Amino acid sequence: MRKILGVALVSVVAFAQMQPKEAFDYMKKVLPGIWTLSPASKQIGTTGAHNHPAVKRMLGTDKTGVEYVVIGRGSAIKEELLPNTVRWMVTMYHCDDFHQCKELRATHYCAKQNQPSFIFNTKESTKQKLVFDCDEERSEVCDSDESHVHRIILELSNNNKHLKSSYIVYKDGEQAQKHSIYHFDKKK
Repeated sequence: MRKILGVALVSVVAFAQMQPKEAFDYMKKVLPGIWTLSPASKQIGTTGAHNHPAVKRMLGTDKTGVEYVVIGRGSAIKEELLPNTVRWMVTMYHCDDFHQCKELRATHYCAKQNQPSFIFNTKESTKQKLVFDCDEERSEVCDSDESHVHRIILELSNNNKHLKSSYIVYKDGEQAQKHSIYHFDKKK
């Protein structure tokens, strides 16, 4: 009986995992459009990045907090985070090979003035939680003491109308105390 339950549990976990091409196609379906920063009362589970003066004035307004655009005839997704602010950042999501898509990658052009590269984490990702880890093989900043975004987590809820974006920061080789974590609502 235990063996059957164990096999069933492994099957459920394996089923929940997303493969790179499936994740990329899903991202192209649910992310595009304008997302506004949720009001301060909904900025739950963050480390306070929404209180930065450049960001705080945008909370609960119709100003663009993040925008996703599919570009290059579907070959990439451009994420513009906090446009027209001092915290304006861009992340480009793309497959290593558009047709095969064995690896889903991202490059984050950060306000910290570095550009860490990321690889999609198939083991931790689901349709509700897309995880990208700093790619230490392709990006020197990922294995440095320099302050940088080391992990990106996009969590979707409310029928893909709410997004929690977490940009987990590392400094001196360890996870920092403060991160850029924001809640967004999809603009109608």
